[in-house]
Amino acid sequence: MTEPVLEPWQWPEETWRAKVDRVRAGRNLKPASWKNGARCAVALSFDSDHETSDLREGGKSVGRLSWGQYGNRVGVPRILNLLAKEDVQATFFVPAVTALLHPDEQRRVIAEGHEIGLHGWIHELNTAVPPAAERDLHFRSADTLEKITGVRPVGMRTPSWDFSESTLSIQRELGLLYDSSLFADDDPYEIVENGEPTGMIELPVEWIRDDAVYFNMNRFQALRPYTAPETVFDIFRREFDRAYEEGGLFLLTMHPHIITYRSRIWILEKLIAHIKEMPDVWFASHAEIAAHVKQEARL
Repeated sequence: MTEPVLEPWQWPEETWRAKVDRVRAGRNLKPASWKNGARCAVALSFDSDHETSDLREGGKSVGRLSWGQYGNRVGVPRILNLLAKEDVQATFFVPAVTALLHPDEQRRVIAEGHEIGLHGWIHELNTAVPPAAERDLHFRSADTLEKITGVRPVGMRTPSWDFSESTLSIQRELGLLYDSSLFADDDPYEIVENGEPTGMIELPVEWIRDDAVYFNMNRFQALRPYTAPETVFDIFRREFDRAYEEGGLFLLTMHPHIITYRSRIWILEKLIAHIKEMPDVWFASHAEIAAHVKQEARL
């Protein structure tokens, strides 16, 4: 006889506790100080989704595919030129299909001293694929990025920050140093799985610190937000200022096909200038920050 499907309000305590405890934030790993005694760590990141934003939906919109191509033709070069001018390191999270479409872009990112992290195969949602398929996609993605760049990724940002019940175990099997997809803190923390510390470091994200929520648009759906660039800059600046005051981590997520338009790139330019006005700030890749945290915490 088939067991009845219970509604959440009907669940016994062990059911909802198991769901909550599957992946949790453990001990806070904010170090007493950052590298070379810095007061604040700054982690700039760019999710190079490019054409995969539409390919994962079936690739039916030529217009949206061309928007993704803007990220490669204009966005990433504009970002890399700015980072080189400011002598700032950053991390690029790249779907494997993006890397296969634009291998020279990834080689340039690595050659200029930046990090490339895992970001799925075709920007698929992890919760929409079976566990075995998710494992295969992440392993294939790691192999693909390593083959193209010569460097094996040590961190992951799941596409759309979609984290399945299998994701953490796959990341651990891959031997990753860190994840950057979860929301449980402002500062780095150790991920706990089913009550057990994993030694994996979380560099937490937040939609507030993501350009897409302010500017993204799909004209065939109800997704039509628009926030004035001045307001977005003010939000990002305030997030940094409080991180600096608390001696913590400021992590910002941006997208090459969103932040780099002529009326928006100044947000990043002015933000970097503002950050540089403050003493004892460490700009670093996610991998560098995670490695420092791991060393300080003796994980």
